[in-house]
Amino acid sequence: MFSLLLTVIYLAFISLGLPDSLLGSAWPIMRAQFGVELSFAGVISMIVSGGTIVSSLLSERLTKKLGAGLVTAISVGMTALALFGFSVSSSLWMICLWAVPYGLGAGAVDAALNNYVALHYTSRHMSWLHCFWGVGASLSPYIMSACLSLTGRWEMGYRTVSIVQVALTALLFLSLPLWADSRKSGQKAASSAPLLGLGGALRIPGVPSILLAFLAYCGAETTAGLWASSYLVEARGIAPQTAASFASLFYLGITVGRFLNGFVADRLGDKTMIRIGSGVMALGAALILLPLPTDAFALAGLVVFGLGCAPVYPSIIHSTPAHFGAENSQAIIGIQMASAYVGSTFVPPLFGLLANAVSIRLYPVYLLLFLGLLTLMIEKVNRLKPDA
Repeated sequence: MFSLLLTVIYLAFISLGLPDSLLGSAWPIMRAQFGVELSFAGVISMIVSGGTIVSSLLSERLTKKLGAGLVTAISVGMTALALFGFSVSSSLWMICLWAVPYGLGAGAVDAALNNYVALHYTSRHMSWLHCFWGVGASLSPYIMSACLSLTGRWEMGYRTVSIVQVALTALLFLSLPLWADSRKSGQKAASSAPLLGLGGALRIPGVPSILLAFLAYCGAETTAGLWASSYLVEARGIAPQTAASFASLFYLGITVGRFLNGFVADRLGDKTMIRIGSGVMALGAALILLPLPTDAFALAGLVVFGLGCAPVYPSIIHSTPAHFGAENSQAIIGIQMASAYVGSTFVPPLFGLLANAVSIRLYPVYLLLFLGLLTLMIEKVNRLKPDA
């Protein structure tokens, strides 16, 4: 029964990643159809991010009342409905309207699932589950491409993924007894503790630091991926085709890294995995920064940076109950998710402004600054509870 539930959770993590790359894949055609500027994709993304931040902050209340299984099933159902809504939208305002339930569903399921796995499964499963998120995020551009090739309509890409999400929603509702059984046999402290809330969480020593660490990591990861091609082309003079290939390898590095990390995560522990990941990220940024006559180091540095990113996110999440208690983990992981979305939403555009005002050559320096903040905050938390 436990193994069957774990299979369902793996499928749920794939579903988390599936919609994330659809907008970027379809936007060139969507914006032409709607007659809007390229930058309007940012508006849609901001609405989705706003919804995820709100639902992440509410995840503690929802999960305590409904349970992780039901929250996951309802949330995936909301994203399925929202994606179908995208597929029948004929204007930008309709897309923006459907972006609200999509964001609300994505944030709630992200927080509920991550906390459930942190409480009930080992670090290796957390790493592999986030690898499966990468599988989902990697599959969606291919789904959109296939639908565009076969039908010429971006709507069919969204509709196809929504059908997959509907099937998963049905599977999640059927699996609810499994969630209930594991909850009875698992930790009861988390469900019986009073609501902690944002204010209560922030008063716990180390929580503000871990939130800053999460913001710094997600900001650095998203900045690295978003601006990689632009930096390689404009600062290093690399051909756009080569730059695009290595930018995609950055994400592949994260996905492959998380798969490989799963084999050693339990043996090394979350704290060591975060330190190793941060060190590899620093090496990657340093390789990008080196002003060498050959560009091979800069290209390799991007892949190395992605490999370094791989263990950090899942290890921070998995270590949350050990650092702050199982009874507090749902509230804190929900706030961590909100902090992650704040970082990934605002840190990359901030670099864009900096690049315009100064130079895009600051790209590796910018990454190192946020990596420094990540390391400083993580070590501050580690000093508070050395045994975690």
